[in-house]
Amino acid sequence: MDDYTTDMYEGMLAETVAFEGHGGNRINAYFARPLGPGPFPGVVLVHHRPGWDEWYKEVTRKFAYHGYLAVCPNLYFSYGHGKPEEVTERMRAAGGVHDDDVVADVAGAAAFLRSLPISNGKVAGFGSCSGGRHVFLVACRTRSFDAAVDCWGGSVIQRGDQLTPNAPVSPLDYAEGLSCPLLGLFGDEDTNPSKAMVDETEAELKRLGKKYEFHRYPKAGHGFFYHHSPRYRQEEAVDGWNKVWEFLGRTLGPSPR
Repeated sequence: MDDYTTDMYEGMLAETVAFEGHGGNRINAYFARPLGPGPFPGVVLVHHRPGWDEWYKEVTRKFAYHGYLAVCPNLYFSYGHGKPEEVTERMRAAGGVHDDDVVADVAGAAAFLRSLPISNGKVAGFGSCSGGRHVFLVACRTRSFDAAVDCWGGSVIQRGDQLTPNAPVSPLDYAEGLSCPLLGLFGDEDTNPSKAMVDETEAELKRLGKKYEFHRYPKAGHGFFYHHSPRYRQEEAVDGWNKVWEFLGRTLGPSPR
């Protein structure tokens, strides 16, 4: 929004939509877009482990305000409907959402954005916490993204005893398939991913010759964008968002917003 002036028209549409996800299922999603002819770049928001919650819907609108077609799929739709925390509990009791299902659902969301006549054909993935892990997975296992943003994605590195039937492969083992530029934002006070985990991930990406940029914040931990949480760190969050906008503008092209 650096080109914003007070005489500009502003408008936004936000609504629930549906598209095809894993197994041919119809998955519901929260979709927001600027009003206008476009064409606009797109962003798939991959929600965190707490679920398809208010923060992610708010951030979906934030992306639309900044000129993106933004969609946040409900990755827990297979566990039924109800309050987000109730659905999340059912997901946890089932051992977590399966990585293969998430990859298919997120790929479906990216295809939905590209199918829109006001799309410029470019789509990024954005995720935090488990959503950052899933963005990394999708970027490595598909060609759905033109850019990827991983905000403190936990469990990108999983050792043998940390693997589960629903998360059977460590995402870092797929790193050779990373198909787009990756932006990573991390707090040094985090424990998952810890500084050592981020170092290991970076070393592997560097070894493979992948396009990536990692930024680390010494005074931040996990979830430092979450303004509704004690984890929030204002200075680091503002800087992190600025890095997101710069990265997406560079990789997806400018929006006519």
